[in-house]
Amino acid sequence: MLSERLQTEELMDDPSLDAATYHAVLADLAKVNAATFAYRPTLDFLARAVGNRSEFSLLDVGFGDGDMLRQIARWADRRSIRAHLTGIDLNSRSKAAAERSSSPGDPITYLTGDYEMLAGEGFDCIISSLVAHHMSHAQIIAFLRFMDREARAGWFINDLHRHGFAWLGFPLMARVMGWHRIVRLDGTTSIARSYRPDEWPPIFTEAGIEGAEVRRLFPFRLCIEKLR
Repeated sequence: MLSERLQTEELMDDPSLDAATYHAVLADLAKVNAATFAYRPTLDFLARAVGNRSEFSLLDVGFGDGDMLRQIARWADRRSIRAHLTGIDLNSRSKAAAERSSSPGDPITYLTGDYEMLAGEGFDCIISSLVAHHMSHAQIIAFLRFMDREARAGWFINDLHRHGFAWLGFPLMARVMGWHRIVRLDGTTSIARSYRPDEWPPIFTEAGIEGAEVRRLFPFRLCIEKLR
């Protein structure tokens, strides 16, 4: 069943989903990220990309609840690094959800729209988390080209690994944790829509990307990075 990527929409992407339900789903997805150690790969990438810089700018494409940006803000603050963080999301309901969960002092700007509207802004790093599997083939090619063109220090994709054990195990974990029904159902869809390691190199070739690395990380994360 998982030999090829599943081509179907997820329930959370339904534009008719009411705001309260959408916000509840995002809140539980943030809990999934925490429970599955999803922040660590992105923070490890930032440590390599930022290096000894005293400040950096970053764009998070598809920020959802904003939890990754808040983790980055805390990471930078602990290291006395000045962070200029921007998130952009196509779903207008994400902005309200993220701002509600953030503190006024967080160095984060949440925007609604397409990432292409920020071309030329000069970000040091561009990241995404749990976004790549939502994209069509044409969209992921365009996104890779955008990141490679715009990110001065490097870019990072933090996504799922299409793996049978993850596909079978996630519904059980989600039920035990009491996560939202849509999170439970979309979880298996997301895993089935995600990539396997050997599927990325041909995509890099088509996009004209050189020097990108594919990393398999516990538990069932597939991360793509390029450092300058």
